[in-house]
Amino acid sequence: MSLISIKNLNFTHEGNAEAVFENLSIVLDSSWKTGFIGRNGRGKTTLLKLLAGEYKYTGTISASVNFDYFPPKIKEVEKNALETAQKFGIEQWQLEKEVSLLGLDKEILTRAFKTLSGGEQTKVMLAILFLKENSFLLLDEPTNHLDFKAAQTISWYLKRKKGFILVSHDRSFLDECVDHILSINKTGMEICRGNFSSWQQNKEQKDSFESAQNIKLAKDIRRLEAAAKETAKWSNKTEQGKYHIDKGSGAALDKGFIGHKSAKLMQRSKNAQNLRSKAIDEKSKLLKDLEYASELKLSFLDYPNKRLIETVNLTLFRRGCTVIDKLNFTIESGERIWLKGINGCGKSTLLKFILGENIAHAGQIYMPHNLKISYVPQDTSALNGSLKEFAKISQIDESLFKTILRKLDFSREQFDKEMSGFSNGQKKKVFIAKSLCESAHIYIWDEPLNFIDLLSRIQIENLLLKYRPAMLFTEHDKTFAQKIATKIVNLSE
Repeated sequence: MSLISIKNLNFTHEGNAEAVFENLSIVLDSSWKTGFIGRNGRGKTTLLKLLAGEYKYTGTISASVNFDYFPPKIKEVEKNALETAQKFGIEQWQLEKEVSLLGLDKEILTRAFKTLSGGEQTKVMLAILFLKENSFLLLDEPTNHLDFKAAQTISWYLKRKKGFILVSHDRSFLDECVDHILSINKTGMEICRGNFSSWQQNKEQKDSFESAQNIKLAKDIRRLEAAAKETAKWSNKTEQGKYHIDKGSGAALDKGFIGHKSAKLMQRSKNAQNLRSKAIDEKSKLLKDLEYASELKLSFLDYPNKRLIETVNLTLFRRGCTVIDKLNFTIESGERIWLKGINGCGKSTLLKFILGENIAHAGQIYMPHNLKISYVPQDTSALNGSLKEFAKISQIDESLFKTILRKLDFSREQFDKEMSGFSNGQKKKVFIAKSLCESAHIYIWDEPLNFIDLLSRIQIENLLLKYRPAMLFTEHDKTFAQKIATKIVNLSE
C-alpha cells in the first residue's frame, strides 16, 4: 500500500483574491480507482495540476508514485507512439499488447500523432502512460468529445487498471470503473468507498437527515435571538429607572439605591445575553452547508403546426465527400431527438446546416421560415468579455441570465470576472443559461453537457423532463440522453 498525503495545502490563482484551497488535508491510497467529482469551478483540475507539479503552493504533498496529468500536451506531433514510448523504456511488444486492449491495430503506432484522430490519440497516450514505470495517472475528463463506443472501450480498459484519479461528470462511466469517490463540497473534501451511485444514495440520505437538523437548529437560533432581544429590552428599561424624578415633590429618587440595583440587573442581563450569543454562535456552526440544486425554468413557444423540421433524402457534403447520405427524419412538437453516432458521422454538420450554414447538399429540408431556434454550440473557446456584454450582444435579459447562472452554482463574485478565465464547465453553463433565457419553438444543443458537473446535469435533466420542449441534441452522456430522448436518429447506421 502506498499513500498520497496532502497536508495544509494552500493555493490561490495569480491575480485572484479568493483562495481555491485553504489548509486542505486529505490522504488517498494509490491503489484506489478514485472518481473525483464536484461543482464546476471548485478546483478539480487545479488539484490535479498541483499534484502534477504545474503550480506553486504552500503546504506539503508527499507520495511514492510519479504523477502524470492526462490529457498531456503532445508537442512533437511529427513523431509516432513508438518513438514516444521508447523514451520511457517501453518496448514495442508491450505497447502493441496494450493498444490492442483499447481496440486499436498495432499499425497505428507507426503513424505520426498529427495524423491520428482525437480518440486515437487519447487511447495511445493512455496506453503509454499506464505502461510507464511507477506512473500514477491523473485523468481529467478523458472521454470528453469521444463517442459512446470509444468511451465504453476506455471504461472497460480503466476497470482493469489499478490506481488513478479520474475527473468525470459521466455517471455511468464513473459507476463502471471506480471504487472510491472523492468529492469537493462547499466546505471541504470527503472520500467515500464505492462508485457514484452508492455515493449519491448515501448523500441523499445524509442530506435528508441534515436538512431536518437544519430546520430544528434554525428554530432554536430564532428562539434564542428573540429571548436575547427581550432581555436587552428589559435591561434598558431598568437602566432608565435610575433617572426617574418623583412627580409629587419634583425631587430625584435615591440614585444610589436604584443605581446599585440597576447595575446588578444590567450585569445579569449582560451575562444572559452573552450566554445566549454563545449558544447562537455554537448552533450556527452546526448548520450544514448542503448542496442544493435550485429548480430551473423554461419558457418555450408552441408552434401552430405539429411538424417543425423534416428532411427528405437529405445528403450533405464536406470537401467533396459525402458526410450524410439520404437522411429522412421528422421533428414534431414535444419530441426530443437524440442525434447519435460515432465521431465524424456528421452530427454537428447536420445541426449547422439546419441553423442555416452554407453546406453543399442534395435532397430537401422543410422548415417554417418563422421557426425560432435556440442553439447551444459544442465549442466554447471563443468566449471572452463580461457576462453583462454577452447578455447585451445576445439580446437576453441580463437579470434573468444571471439568476439562471446563480442556480447553476455561479457565485456573485464570478459575475465580475472575464469569461476567458472561466473553467470549461462554467463557459458551457453560460451558453445553456443563454438558451434558457430564449423563448424558442425548438432547442438545438450540440453536446451541451461537456465539462458540466453532475449536479448541474441532473438540474438540466429535471428541467427538460418537466417542460418537455421540442429538441434536437447530440450528447455522449448515456444516462442523460436515454432519459431525455423520445426518439433516436442514429447517423452511424
